[in-house]
Amino acid sequence: MHYTLRNITTMTRFFVFGFLIAFAFSCKAQPPAQYSSTNKKAVKAYKQAESYLAYYQFDLAIAELQKAKDADPNFIECYLLQADIHNAKQEWQKAVDEYKKAFALNPKFSYYSYLDCANAELKLGKYEDAKKDYEMFLSMKRSSTKPMDIEQAENGIKSCDFAIRAMANPVPFKPVNMGNMINSKECEYFPNITADESTFLFTRNEIVVDPKTGAKQRSQEDFYISYQQSDGTWSLAKALGPPINTPTNEGAPSLSADGRFLFFAACEGYDGYGAGRQGFGSCDIFFSKKVDGQWSRPANVGAPLNTASWETQPSFSSDGKTLYYVSNRKGGYGNGDIWMSELGPNNQWSTPVNLGVKINTPGNEEAVFIHPDNQTLYFASDGHIGMGGLDLYVCRRDSAGNWGEPQNLGYPINTSGNESGLIVNAGGQYAYYSSTREGGLGCDDMYMFELPKPIRPQGVSYMKGKVYNSKTKKPLGAEFELIDVSTGKTFISSKSDPVTGEFLLVLPINKNYALNVNSPGYCFFSETFFMKEATDPSKPFLMDVPLIPLELNAKVVLKNVFFETAKFDLRPESKAELGKLIAFMNNNPNIKIEISGHTDNVGDKKMNQTLSENRAKSVYNYLVANGIDASRLTYKGYGDTQPVVPNDTPENRQINRRTEFKIIGL
Repeated sequence: MHYTLRNITTMTRFFVFGFLIAFAFSCKAQPPAQYSSTNKKAVKAYKQAESYLAYYQFDLAIAELQKAKDADPNFIECYLLQADIHNAKQEWQKAVDEYKKAFALNPKFSYYSYLDCANAELKLGKYEDAKKDYEMFLSMKRSSTKPMDIEQAENGIKSCDFAIRAMANPVPFKPVNMGNMINSKECEYFPNITADESTFLFTRNEIVVDPKTGAKQRSQEDFYISYQQSDGTWSLAKALGPPINTPTNEGAPSLSADGRFLFFAACEGYDGYGAGRQGFGSCDIFFSKKVDGQWSRPANVGAPLNTASWETQPSFSSDGKTLYYVSNRKGGYGNGDIWMSELGPNNQWSTPVNLGVKINTPGNEEAVFIHPDNQTLYFASDGHIGMGGLDLYVCRRDSAGNWGEPQNLGYPINTSGNESGLIVNAGGQYAYYSSTREGGLGCDDMYMFELPKPIRPQGVSYMKGKVYNSKTKKPLGAEFELIDVSTGKTFISSKSDPVTGEFLLVLPINKNYALNVNSPGYCFFSETFFMKEATDPSKPFLMDVPLIPLELNAKVVLKNVFFETAKFDLRPESKAELGKLIAFMNNNPNIKIEISGHTDNVGDKKMNQTLSENRAKSVYNYLVANGIDASRLTYKGYGDTQPVVPNDTPENRQINRRTEFKIIGL
């Protein structure tokens, strides 16, 4: 039997519960031969109900239990077993009703049933009642009571206390339906949005019917995509189509921040029009790449990320190298844990790492989303203290790479039901999620809402444009590196589209960055982004990148080489840029260059000339000290004699204060 990718965790819980239900009663009552009823007709019907349960025939079992209760209304085991069945079917209120009837007959007959009743009441949001029944279970516990059940009850009380406080202090929450361009009469969930908010992708679960009879045949999960129009509205969502959508289910997509990579989960039977299963697990993670507007055939990401267990619900980070996902693989802490794997320089995924006990619990963690700031994680869990079902949480990573304590998003974002599948836009102000709330167009609709400030991520901006040949204007494929100037470490690696030259690069606003763009046969391009003082991530950088062909007299400004004011000592932040220049020289061993220093026209001309020459010499000395043959280098100071813009504003004068290199030999 095949189940959709959205509800695999739920179905796992359901069948585990269903399998155990026939055995659960033996923990709660007297030995099987000693029933609370001596009525033979009632006992016979009860035993028949147990036999139906062995084959998960719940409705037939309930019918037999009703016969038993009709024969003997005081037959306590009937009420308890029927309550367990309703619990397995997630019919919480019916379960509570049956438990209460049993408690009324004999409150001490089955103390374990107070735990089950409290769990159902927690699901219903009846927190005061649930707390009392958890406390009753703990007051009646015995030496044989399992420690994990005691812990469950204690955590249940904490969840009740949390929920009561949360409901007394609600967070701002005004969800807005995204309308009929996105939503339909079918179910929509698992939203994705690019950093520039131009593309919205999600899963739609449609009912496939027989064209002749109109009879329902099966459910079909496919990806749909919509684009933001010039007036800010969304276009009518269209199926993503082949080679990604197939006659089997695709689910839980993760669209990269630039919209060029798609990771998703697919289960048994998926071949992705040639992607192949490669013999891994019941559900694996696949990926596809968009080039010139066309998606490639999906490929299985392979081992060690995929295993014989199920892997699903991926989230690809904006650094272009880290994948977070959910798996029940060995080595975890619960039914489903959040793991991460990094893409190495050889395009191989590293051995996955569990995110640890602060995030993962003995319960279920799912629907992970790493924000483009690359330090704020959102996920759903039923194992942390919360409102009762799957709640949404946020967790932040510190500068040392350690995850902090998860924070519940609060009520009414979270309720006693199940909340899951939340994402947040790059700017951090708005969240998107799926809900069955009243007033929708279908079974699940996509909603957006303004995220309360305490649970927002660090906002990010972005740089968007295209790379092209500065002479022919032809688009180019190029590699991007965004480097943290304070540490010299590469923060983000990316590539432009090899056909269109288009790119989108995320710029978190809490650091200063050096950008380096490279393509074989061209001089490298550099730019500086001072984002440490930025406060408004909504203002993107729209700029194209012209790459200069390798030829005589080609000039490149080293925009990330810095000196102290009126001095020629290189600042430490210059090392990242100079490292790229060294790599450029090593990759092009026949090139000879002149390093030149330039100033604005403020101050004494002679002093400016000397300063420019000393700055050029400092760069020259650094290159020689780091292995570049001095015969390939010259240096010269030009003072203020070669301005590139008029020296009429502070901004222009800053542009004229520069360090360049010029190719003087090939």
